[in-house]
Order: sequence, then structure tokens, then C-alpha cells
Amino acid sequence: MGTGPARTDPGGYVAALAWPEVAERIAAGAVGVVPVGAACKEHGPHLPMNTDQIQAEWFTRHLARNRNVLVWPTITYGSYPVFVDYPGSCSLADDTFSRCVGEIFQCICNSGVRKIVIINTGISTVTPLQTAVEKMSSDVQISLFNAYSGRHFHLARTEVEEQAGGTHADEIETSIMLAIDPHLVDMNKAGEGILSKQRGALNRTRPQEPNYSPSGIIGNARLATAVKGRKLMEAILADLDEQVPIDK
Repeated sequence: MGTGPARTDPGGYVAALAWPEVAERIAAGAVGVVPVGAACKEHGPHLPMNTDQIQAEWFTRHLARNRNVLVWPTITYGSYPVFVDYPGSCSLADDTFSRCVGEIFQCICNSGVRKIVIINTGISTVTPLQTAVEKMSSDVQISLFNAYSGRHFHLARTEVEEQAGGTHADEIETSIMLAIDPHLVDMNKAGEGILSKQRGALNRTRPQEPNYSPSGIIGNARLATAVKGRKLMEAILADLDEQVPIDK
């Protein structure tokens, strides 16, 4: 009986490896990497619902390139309570999400990994992720990288941004997606949403209530360009390399 076609090199992605290969890489000191990005979260009428996932995995590929890492599957469910009024959007309670990711991190540590890097592209996920990290054993080094909080990103945002009050599916996020893959963006449907948001969830059907946004956009997506997106992504990558140094 033939052995069948050989597997292509899966790189450092755990899901594509057999467990002895995972064990070998851990023994060689591989750093565990966990992308966190929503797959079911509205991003206006012009962006796919897995926009956060796409970005988290794009930044993870950069970190993993030519480095001794093991990448675990992306955590695509999380705490996204602001967006649940839009069909398809899913959210977990903060404590549910924090316990879930904490158990995942613990499983990775139980495999022998002594350093973990989390690549997070959400905002409402920051606090529950920090809570989970704080509960981990002190003999495990865990770095939480929040993609939109670094100094290089803030400088680049100040340089390119034209909108006022944008935070979601806006000029900034749409520009990044245009730079990653313009085929994923329908600029014919990109529009201007609310320009300031009060505390609480967005709503798409109740004009008399706060945070009324039929599109789900906070900001002005029409101002997005791939040129802006490339500048923003270069800045995020600079933050990533600065905050999470991993030897090549």
C-alpha cells in the first residue's frame, strides 16, 4: 500500500502538526502564539464579520516568520457586547471569555511552553484577557499585545486620520483591510456612521435611543485608502517587534 502524498511543511502551526512534532518544537524552546480576533462581529455593510480574525492572523504570520514559535488556532469568540444588535454578531460575557481563554493558556503551559504571546485585535477583549493573564502562574511569561494601543500606531493614526470620532469599521480599520486584501472590502457600501459614541451598545433600529447606527459604523469609512492602511500596518508591526521581541 502506498504511503500517499507527503504533507506540505505546516510551519509552526499546531493544528497542522502531529503531537510528536509539537513536543519536539516545545523542547526546542518554541514560543506559544495565540491570535485573538472575532469571526462573528459586525463591521458595517462593507467589511466581513471576521475582520478582527483576518487582522489577528495577518499580524501573527509576521511574528511567526522565521521565528521559533508554535501558533495555536485563533480564538474567534470573545467579549463583544457593543455589537450584538446586528445579526450574526456573537458575544460572550467577560467572565465566560476570561475563564475560557485562561483554560486555553493553561493547556498550552501544561504542554511545556514557558512563554506565550497573545495577538489581540479587539478592544472590549483587552480587560478580560488581562484578567486571564494575571491569574496564570508566575513561572510562565505571557505577553498581551493589543494591536491598536502601541506608540507607533498612535503616531501613524495621528498622521493619516481625517475623520472625527471614529473607532469601528471606520477610516482606520477599513484602510487596514484595504491594505491586507482590497477584495474583502466593498467601498461602494462604505459610509459614514455615528461620529461619537456614548457608553453602551450600538443599536440599528431605534433612532430615539443613544448610539443609533443603522450601518454599525463609528466614524467615516469613505475616507479609507490602502496607502493609509499600509502606514498603519507598518506602525503596528513596529509596535509588535518592539513589545514582543522573539529571536529569529
